[in-house]
Amino acid sequence: MRKTVLAFAGMMAAAPVLAADTYTIDPNHTFPNFTINHLGFSTMHGRFGKTSGSLTMDEKRTTGSVEIVIDASSVDTGMAKRNDHLRSPDFLNAAEFPEITYKSTKVTFNGASKATVVGNLTIKGVTKPVTLDVHSVNCGIHPMDPTKKKFVCGFDATAKIKRSDFDITFALPAIGDDMNLFFEVEAERN
Repeated sequence: MRKTVLAFAGMMAAAPVLAADTYTIDPNHTFPNFTINHLGFSTMHGRFGKTSGSLTMDEKRTTGSVEIVIDASSVDTGMAKRNDHLRSPDFLNAAEFPEITYKSTKVTFNGASKATVVGNLTIKGVTKPVTLDVHSVNCGIHPMDPTKKKFVCGFDATAKIKRSDFDITFALPAIGDDMNLFFEVEAERN
C-alpha cells in the first residue's frame, strides 16, 4: 500500500500543472469611460486616458481575476476647465488619490462570451463592491501581428455606481449621482 501511495505521489508531482493564462492590459486600447446626467439637461461623457493592469483566465475560461489601475488625472471630458475641476478635491482629488483601482474577488464565465466580475472599486480612497457585467469576451491571434503569435482577448463590461458612495458629492443633485461605467479592455497574453 505504501508503495502505491508513493507511486501516486510521484506521478502527481511529475504531472503538468495547468496554470491560468496571464494577460497584460494594453494601455493603447483600453479606455474606461463614463456617463452622468449634467444639470438635468444632457448626458455628459468622459473617459480616462491612462490605464494599466492584468488579468488571468483559466484554460477552460471558467474562472479568472482582474486588476485595473486608472490614472485619475487622465480624466477627459473634452473641456479643459471641466477636466481640471474633476481632478480637484471637489471630485476625484487626483493629487491626493492618484489612482482609481478595481480588483476582482470572483469571476464567473457565463458561456464562451459573457462573464460576471465581482470586485472592489476604489475611488478617492473609498472602496466599495461593484459588479461588472461582461457583455462580450473575444480572444484570438491579433490580425495585425506579422508573426501570428500575439494572442489577445477583448472585453466589454458595464456597471452602475453612485458617486456619493465614493465621497464625491459636489453639486448633488444638480449633477447626477448615478454613473454608468463602461470598460472596453484589450489584453495580450504574456
